[in-house]
Amino acid sequence: MADSKDLVAGIDSNAKKSPRRIVFITRRTSAQVKADTEDQLQTFPEVLFRAAVAIQVLAIVLVAIALMFNAPLEGLADSSHTPNPAKAPWYFLGLQEMLHYFPPVVAGVLAPGLVVIALIVIPYFKVNIEAEGFFLKDRERRLRIFYAVAAGLMIFLGFFHVLAALVPTLIMAGFMLLASQSSPQSSSAFRRYLAARPLSYWVMTWFLFELVVLTAIGTFFRGPGWSWVWPWQGS
Repeated sequence: MADSKDLVAGIDSNAKKSPRRIVFITRRTSAQVKADTEDQLQTFPEVLFRAAVAIQVLAIVLVAIALMFNAPLEGLADSSHTPNPAKAPWYFLGLQEMLHYFPPVVAGVLAPGLVVIALIVIPYFKVNIEAEGFFLKDRERRLRIFYAVAAGLMIFLGFFHVLAALVPTLIMAGFMLLASQSSPQSSSAFRRYLAARPLSYWVMTWFLFELVVLTAIGTFFRGPGWSWVWPWQGS
């Protein structure tokens, strides 16, 4: 026989104070939860003052570095003499390396355009939105999609003979296959880590891997005529 419980009826508008009671809310009041008062920090002047101090410290450090070390600037620009190789700033060398393999339309328009389109379109689709392990749900279906995308990407890179981008892609595909064979109950901590990685992790890691490899090749391994040179041989 179930124990009887006392039910108390009353008039109250504080749902936090009376969570288990039958409460009748009159028309003159509305349901509310009274939040506990927490410590607050005012934006002005506390946070603004800290930001100002951080900016001043950074400015002093930059001025000190500029006084102690000369900037690695080259000679004055001469329109009659173009340096060989003519390299872009380091943060554009990955794109310049892509121009070595792909036609300008592909490397300069199509590839960046697809990235921008993806950034616009992806938020409108529920793609692994729970941020759980990519292969933990619908494993067979996601594996088929992975095989199709990886094969298409490798065929594309192989067609243009982009070995610098194909090798990182093969390495990332190998890690994803290992993740598909792993689970949160695996004995290896590394395999448990891979099994828990979401799709966004794999896409971003592959992108950063490609960016680092292409930038490093353009910085250290390209000489006159954009030919391959070893760093110790000079350009």
